[in-house]
Amino acid sequence: MQRNTPLACKIVKQIYTVYGKAAFLSKPSVFICVNNLPLWIVLASFRLIDCIICSDWLINICRRKKELKARTVWLGCPEKCEEKYPKNAIKNQKYNVFTFIPGVLYEQFKFFLNLYFLVVSCSQFVPALKIGYLYTYWAPLGFVLTVTVVREAVDEFRRYKRDKEMNSQLYSKLTNQRIPSDMVFLRTSEKTGSCFIRTDQLDGETDWKLKVAVSCTQRLPALGDLFSINAYVYAQKPQLDIHSFEGTFTREDSDPTVHESLSIENTLWASTVVASGTVIGVVIYTGKETRSVMNTSNPKNKVGLLDLELNQLTKALFLALVALSVVMVTLQGFVGPWYRNLFRFLLLFSYIIPISLRVNLDMGKAAYGWMIMKDDNIPGTVVRTSTIPEELGRLVYLLTDKTGTLTQNEMVFKRLHLGTVSYGTDTMDEIQSHIINSYSQNSGNSTSSTPSRKPQLSAPKVRKSVSSRIHEAVKAIALCHNVTPVYESRAGVSGETEYAEVDQDFSDENRTYQASSPDEVALVQWTESVGLTLVNRDLTSMQLKTPGGHILTYYILQIFPFTSESKRMGIIVRVILGVFWVLCGNMAREGLRTLVVAKKSLTEEQYQDFESRYNQAKLSIHDRNLKVAAVVESLEREMELLCLTGVEDQLQADVRPTLEMLRNAGIKIWMLTGDKLETATCIAKSSHLVSRTQDVHIFRPVTTRGEAHLELNAFRRKHDCALVVSGDSLEVCLKYYEHEFVELACQCPAVVCCRCSPTQKAHIVKLLQHHTGKRTCAIGDGGNDVSMIQAADCGIGIEGKEGKQASLAADFSITQFKHIGRLLMVHGRNSYKRSAALGQFVMHRGLIISTMQAVFSSVFYFASVPLYQGFLMVGYATIYTMFPVFSLVLDQDVKPEMALLYPELYKDLTKGRSLSFKTFLIWVLISIYQGGILMYGALLLFESEFVHVVAISFTALILTELLMVALTIRTWHWLMVVAEFLSLGCYVASLAFLNEYFDVAFITTVTFLWKVSAITVVSCLPLYIIKYLKRKFSPPSYSKLTS
Repeated sequence: MQRNTPLACKIVKQIYTVYGKAAFLSKPSVFICVNNLPLWIVLASFRLIDCIICSDWLINICRRKKELKARTVWLGCPEKCEEKYPKNAIKNQKYNVFTFIPGVLYEQFKFFLNLYFLVVSCSQFVPALKIGYLYTYWAPLGFVLTVTVVREAVDEFRRYKRDKEMNSQLYSKLTNQRIPSDMVFLRTSEKTGSCFIRTDQLDGETDWKLKVAVSCTQRLPALGDLFSINAYVYAQKPQLDIHSFEGTFTREDSDPTVHESLSIENTLWASTVVASGTVIGVVIYTGKETRSVMNTSNPKNKVGLLDLELNQLTKALFLALVALSVVMVTLQGFVGPWYRNLFRFLLLFSYIIPISLRVNLDMGKAAYGWMIMKDDNIPGTVVRTSTIPEELGRLVYLLTDKTGTLTQNEMVFKRLHLGTVSYGTDTMDEIQSHIINSYSQNSGNSTSSTPSRKPQLSAPKVRKSVSSRIHEAVKAIALCHNVTPVYESRAGVSGETEYAEVDQDFSDENRTYQASSPDEVALVQWTESVGLTLVNRDLTSMQLKTPGGHILTYYILQIFPFTSESKRMGIIVRVILGVFWVLCGNMAREGLRTLVVAKKSLTEEQYQDFESRYNQAKLSIHDRNLKVAAVVESLEREMELLCLTGVEDQLQADVRPTLEMLRNAGIKIWMLTGDKLETATCIAKSSHLVSRTQDVHIFRPVTTRGEAHLELNAFRRKHDCALVVSGDSLEVCLKYYEHEFVELACQCPAVVCCRCSPTQKAHIVKLLQHHTGKRTCAIGDGGNDVSMIQAADCGIGIEGKEGKQASLAADFSITQFKHIGRLLMVHGRNSYKRSAALGQFVMHRGLIISTMQAVFSSVFYFASVPLYQGFLMVGYATIYTMFPVFSLVLDQDVKPEMALLYPELYKDLTKGRSLSFKTFLIWVLISIYQGGILMYGALLLFESEFVHVVAISFTALILTELLMVALTIRTWHWLMVVAEFLSLGCYVASLAFLNEYFDVAFITTVTFLWKVSAITVVSCLPLYIIKYLKRKFSPPSYSKLTS
C-alpha cells in the first residue's frame, strides 16, 4: 500500500484551513482514509499541526506588544471606560522577584571566562576528572557570583526605593507641581483661562510655554460642575511626537451639543511643571503610553570595552589551553583512555585562564569608583554604575546637551546700541538717568491712557537727542514681548475659592515674570532696572510704571509671535500718539543674542485697512500662512530703527577651557539640543565649541530625497567647517543617506544638532557607535537627555536646575560641567591604564604556573599529575600574591596636574595600546620564559627528594611574582610597599604550617636559600635590564613629563 505522507499532511492542512478544527471533531467519518492512510495517521498529523499552530500562537502572544488605540475618556465617569490602560507608575528597575537571579546569572555567564569556570568547577564532581579539592574551584567562583549578586541587589533596591517614592505621590489640584500623566487642560484658577508650564524635563527647554484651558469647561460657574456635565474627550492614539496632538471635546447635555477641537496648546504632558496658578485636567494617557515614557529608552546593561577585550583574550587563552592539552595527549601516544587524559590536562592547565581575573577587576572597579567619589576637586560626584570606570579613558565622541549643561539658561542684558552710541553693563546708570529725566519732564501728560486719533505724522524730521532716542528705545523694549508679571498670593489665603479677589502683594519684591523665552524676561528685567517697569498684563492691555510711579496703559491690538520662519516677533499697541508698531528681529553676533528693534506709527485709517486684510487672510482655507505672512510683511516697510540689544546666555563655569581641553585630548564634541537653530548656533560660538574664525555650514531645511542629495553635495565641498543641522533635516538625511551623512559629519571638528527630540538624541548616539565603532559619552541634565545618556557607552548626568532625572539615570553624576575634565583626564585615564596592567598581570600569574605545570608533566612522561595541590594553589592566588597585584590600582604614570596640563596624553588611550594582542603576547613570552626557568632550575638544582623541587620552585615563583609587581609599578605608593612585605611575611610565616608540602628541615638551610635566590635572579634580572634599556632609548610619552 502506497503511503504519501507529505501529500497527506498537505491535504490535512487544506482541510483545516477550509473547515477548521471542527471538521475533524464533528465529522470524523467523512475522513476515513486519505491517500490510503488510516484515520489515526490523519488525526495524528492534525494534532502535530495543531500543536505547532498553538505554540506559534503562544509565542506571538508573548512577543506582541499591545496595540495603541485612540480612546474616549468621560469626565468623572471612569466606569464608562471600556478598555484597560497601563498603570500610571514609573519603573526603572531592571528585574523583578522572579527574573532577578536568572537575569544576574545570565549577565555573568554570557562572559566566556565565567562560563568556562562554571564548566570546570562542575567537572570536579566527576571522580575520574577530579584534580584537587572542590573548594579550590568553587570558592573563587562562588565569591565572584556572591559579590555580583549582592551589588546588583543593592542597586536594584535603590532603584525600587526611588520608584516607590515617585509613585506614592498623590495629586488633587496641580499647583507648581510636576504633572504625573498626560492630560487635557480643563480649568485653571487664572482669570485669563491660560497658564504657563515648564517643559525642561520633556524637551530640554526651560522657556515657559503658554497653555490654554478648554473654553467650555473654563466657563463653568463652579469647579464642581465638571462632574455634573455629560461630556467626554476623544484623544488620538499615543504617539512619540511631543509637539502635536489631535482630539475633540464634546458636551452632550447642552443644546446644541458643544464640539470643540483640541490641539497641543490644550495639553499638559507628563513631567512638565505647572508654573502659574492651579490647573485641573482629565487624564488621557498613563504609564508607558505617556509622551515622556515613549521618548525614553529602556536602560541597558553596559559592558566596558576593556571587559570585551579581556573576554577576547580569554578565548585566545582557551584555544592555547586546548592546543597544549592536545599536544600532551599526542606526545603520550593516545594510549589508554586518552579522552580522559585530555580532560585531565584541560583541568591541569585551567589556571591559564585565572578566575581571579574577574575578582581583581571587579574589586579594582570598586576602588576606582571610591577614588572618584572621594576626590575633593570634583565634589558631589557619584558613581552609579561601578562596572565601567575604564570607559572614561577610551572616549572619542562627547555628545552634550546645551541648556543647563553648557549654559545656565540665565539671560543677562549686556549691550544697548543706538547707532552712534553704545552702552554696556558699566554705563547702564546713564540710561537710567536719561529715563528718569525724560519721564519727569513729561509727567504732566504721561499718565493719560486716552489715545489721540490724529497723530502728527507730517511734521518735519529733526535730529532727535540722545535722551529722546533712549526713551523711545527703552519704551519699545518694554512693550514688544510676551512677558506676564505674576504676583504670589499672601500666605494664609485659601485656595479653594476660584477667581476670588485674593489678597495679593503688588510690591516689586513679590513680582516675577513669566514668558515663553528667557530672552524676553531678561529684556523686561533690564527695563525695570533702568526705571520702566511692567506691572500688569492681560490679553488686551499692559501697564508700565514710570520712575515717578505713574501708570501708563497700552492697549494690545495685535501680537505676532516669534517663528523660526519669520525670525521676529511684533506687537501693535494703541498709545497716546496713535497706533504704535514694534518689530524685533533675531540675529546672533559674537555670541550675543541680538535683537533689532524698530517702530512704525500708523493712523487709525491705516490700521483699519491692515486689520481687515489681516482678518481676511486668517479666514483663508488655502495657503493661509503665506497670505497672513504677506499682510504682516506689508507693515515692515519704512520703519524707524530704534536700537540693537545684546543679551548673553550665561555659560556654566569654565565651559570654554573645559571644551578646549577635551578637544586637545582628541575628543570630538557634538551638541544635541531641543532649542532653536539660532540659539544653538549662538551658544556654540560663545562657548568656543565653534571658534570665531571657523566656518559654519548651516544645513538648509530639506524634506525630500532630492533636496537632501543636493545639500549633502554642497556640504561635501566644504572643508574644516562646523555643521549645524536641524532635527527635521537630520531625519530626512538619515532616511535616505545615512552612511554618507554620518561619514561627512564625523569629519567635522564640531557638530550642532538643534530641535532634536529625546529619541533623536539616542538615535544619533547609536549611529556613531554603529558607523565608527568608537566609544561615546553623553552628558545632560534634563529628563529629555535620559535616552541619550542610557544609549551611550558612558552616560554622565548633571544635577542641576532641571531636576535629578538625568543624574539618577546616568552612570556617573556630577554637579558642574567643568568636572568632566578631571573625570576623564585623570580618573578615566588612570582607571583604564590600571585595569589594563592589572588584567594582564593576573593572566601572567596564571600563565607562569601553567607553563611550570607543562614543563613538569613533560619531564615526568607526560603524566596528568598536578605540580601543586590544595592550599598551595589557593594561597598562590590569594594571600601570597593578591595584595601586591591588587596594589597596581594605585599606580599612576603621571601626576593629576600633569594629566590636566597635557590632555594630549589622553589621546594615546583611544588607540588601545595599553591592552592589545601585542602587549598580551609580550606577557605570554615573559610567562613562558619565567615559568621555564623556574621549573627547569628547580629540577636541575634539587638533590634527592621530589618535595625539594616543590619547595624550591614554589618559593622562587612567589618571589618572582613580587619582583614582577615591583617591575611593573611606575609610581610607588606606601600601600604598595606594605602589600609587598605583607605578602612576603604571610608566605614565610605559613612555611611552618606547610609540612604536608615542604620539608621544614630543608627550607631552613643555606642551600635552599641560594638555590631559590639564583633561580629568582635568572628569571627576573634580564627583564629589569630590558626595561632599563627600553626607557633609555625609547621612552614613553609620559616619561618626558615626569622629570
